Amino acid sequence: MTFPIVRHRRLRQSAAIRGMVRETVITVDDFVQPIFVAYGSGVKNEISSMPGVYHFSLDRLQEEVKEIVDLGIPAVLLFGIPEQKDSVGTSAFVENGIVQEATRLIKSWYPDLLVIADTCLCEFTDHGHCGMVHTFERDGHVCGDVLNDESLELLVKTAVSQAQAGADIIAPSNMMDGFVQAIRSGLDEAGFTHVPIMSYSVKYASAFYGPFREAADSAPQFGDRKTYQMDPANVREALREAETDVLEGADMLMVKPALAYMDVIRMLRDQFDQPIVAYNVSGEYSMVKAAARQGWISERAIVSEMLLGMKRAGADIIITYFAKDMASWLREGK
Repeated sequence: MTFPIVRHRRLRQSAAIRGMVRETVITVDDFVQPIFVAYGSGVKNEISSMPGVYHFSLDRLQEEVKEIVDLGIPAVLLFGIPEQKDSVGTSAFVENGIVQEATRLIKSWYPDLLVIADTCLCEFTDHGHCGMVHTFERDGHVCGDVLNDESLELLVKTAVSQAQAGADIIAPSNMMDGFVQAIRSGLDEAGFTHVPIMSYSVKYASAFYGPFREAADSAPQFGDRKTYQMDPANVREALREAETDVLEGADMLMVKPALAYMDVIRMLRDQFDQPIVAYNVSGEYSMVKAAARQGWISERAIVSEMLLGMKRAGADIIITYFAKDMASWLREGK
């Protein structure tokens, strides 16, 4: 028995049929827009390595948030740039910290907009690490060891202060051992049992973070973060990290970065019921922006395909600096 050979049927599908049978769809509800807030007055300063992304002072913040709300983006992720830094990151957990003040303002303007608070110390410490460190000299160089358990106490204080300010979701990004359990216990004891934790469960020690470290002024002053962030070569370790966070009470599991780790996103999607978050990080953003400015690529086509790939890999939520762009493009239609 012979069968006729059917060639190029997919190429002859109409746009209507393609839409009906499309397996993966991106909507504006998938996106979280990061915002960088800083002290000062009248500040809207573009970050040189992240075109289209700005530092906003509190008096200029509403114009950015209004644009986000008008585009239908459901959530923002707040990062703060403090006036002063010290060895323990005090500005991260004080009542009038920059993230706390921004949160109160946003919730007063737009109560339905979800505010996600990044819970880490790296922007607030003078050494740039994500926790407390013990420093010492070796061969004329400053070195340091991260003090894990002591750092947990400060991270709990930070998370509770963010929840008190009105943050809807706590997103700890520090990668200290036991951070989810410590923060969950701290939130519960403070009466914030309803506030979920979006855990940076799988955070790799990645070269894709470079532009963010300029944006957040958070580059380590010595050493690196490889002792507490994950080796990019490891994938089974990612499963262990995520499983630990689930057992400790994480409500959402994040993979960061996203573009080079879609296999990890898929693995977590297949293994866990919790929502999976992909962080389309600064380096991924800046590379596309740079190539688009040179005219080498179509920015809209590349971004759409890239974010679609993250969604197809299994991400339920995508944190991306392209959120406003994508929301606009989706509104315009294909």
